[in-house]
Amino acid sequence: MAESEKYAVLIKPLPEDEGGGWVATVPDLPGCMSDGNDMAQAAANVSGAIESWAEAAAETGRDVPAPGSGSGQWSQRVPKTLHLLLKEIAASEGVSLNTLVISVLAESVGRREKRGQTA
Repeated sequence: MAESEKYAVLIKPLPEDEGGGWVATVPDLPGCMSDGNDMAQAAANVSGAIESWAEAAAETGRDVPAPGSGSGQWSQRVPKTLHLLLKEIAASEGVSLNTLVISVLAESVGRREKRGQTA
C-alpha cells in the first residue's frame, strides 16, 4: 500500500457557487486537499496532493505527521452550570457525559454540513 493510501480522507460535495463537484481533504495534513468532478476523481486526485504536501514539508524542514496521528481527544473547560446540566441530561438518557457531548457535537456538525457552513 502506498504511503498516501494510509491517510484518512474526507470527501464531500462542493456547493454550486463554489464550482460544484467534490472536495477531498486530509485531516492529518493541514491544508492538504484536492477536488474532482465526482467522488472517485476527488479521491484519486488527493493521492497526488498528499505526495506533494509531504514533498513540500520535507523541502521546508517540517515534519510529516504519521497517518492517524491525531489523538481524537482534547480537554475543554466549561462553566459549572453547563457541566451540571450536561451531567443531568446524560444521566437521564442513561449514557456517559462523553457519549452525550460527542452526540451533541456530531448533531451540530451534521446540521452545519447540511447548510454548507463547514470548511
